[in-house]
Amino acid sequence: MASPRSGDPDSPAALHAGPTSPVPGDVGIPRLAQGSRSRRLWDPLPLVFLAMVLRVAIAEDSFLVREGLRQLLAAAPEVEVVAVCGDAHSLVEAIEADAPDVVLSDVRMPPFREHEGIGVAARLRETHPEIGVVILSQYADPDYAFELFEYGSEGRAYLLKERVGNLGELVAAIEAVAEGRSVIDAKIIDLLMAERSRSAASPLDELTAREREVLTEVAIGKSNAAIAASLFLTKRAVEKHINSIFMKLNLRESEDTSRRVKAALIYLADGGSRVPLPET
Repeated sequence: MASPRSGDPDSPAALHAGPTSPVPGDVGIPRLAQGSRSRRLWDPLPLVFLAMVLRVAIAEDSFLVREGLRQLLAAAPEVEVVAVCGDAHSLVEAIEADAPDVVLSDVRMPPFREHEGIGVAARLRETHPEIGVVILSQYADPDYAFELFEYGSEGRAYLLKERVGNLGELVAAIEAVAEGRSVIDAKIIDLLMAERSRSAASPLDELTAREREVLTEVAIGKSNAAIAASLFLTKRAVEKHINSIFMKLNLRESEDTSRRVKAALIYLADGGSRVPLPET
C-alpha cells in the first residue's frame, strides 16, 4: 500500500498539521491545513453565542427628554440606539437610512405638534410592517391609544412618559413590540375600565366562544374578509358576529372613534393579548 503523499491535502498528516506558519490573532485555535476542501466534523472550534440586539430609533422634540432616553437605553445591553431625531421628518429619514427594529416616539412633534408619532406608526403599517412602535405620551388620554391601535394592536405600545425612568419597563415594551406583541399603560387601562363600569356595557364574559374568536381577530387589525378566511366563516357570518359583539359591549358609533377600535381596546384591556409590564 502506497504511503500518503506529503502534498496530499486530505492525508491524515495534512489534516492534523495545521497552518505552516502562525497567523496574527490566532491564539491556540486549531485550523484546517491550507488547501483542504472541507471541514471535518471533529474540528474543535470555539462556540460563540450572540444575543440579538434590538436597533432602536428615538424621536422626541424635547432635547432633555431625547438625551435622557438615549443615555437610559445605553445602559441596556439588549438595545442599540441607531438614530436620535427631533421631528417626524427626521424620523422618517432615519427609518430608511438606519433600518431600526423598533421606533420609540413621542406623540406630538414638529412640524405641527399634533399626533405625528401616531401618524408615523400608521404609515409604518404599510411601508415597514415588521418595525415595532412604542409611543411615549404625557397624555393619559384613551383617544390617543384608540388612534394608535386603530389598524391593529400587533407590534404597538402606548406608554406614559412617567414610565421612562424605569429601564426595565421601557426595555420590556421595546422587546414586546419587536416580537409583534402589544403593551398598554396601566393607567390607560384603568380609564377604560372606569368608563366601562360607568356605562351599561356588558362584560366580555357575555360573548360566545365564536364571538371571542372574532374579537381576537378584530384586535389584531384583520378585515372582515381576512377574519372569514381565518375562521372558515362567510363574510356575512363575520358581520353578524361583529354586530352582536358591538351590541353586547354597548358600543355605539361615534364621530371620533369607531366601534371596531373600541371593541379591540376593551379586549386588550380585559387581558386579551396585552403584555404585562414588570412590577416596580
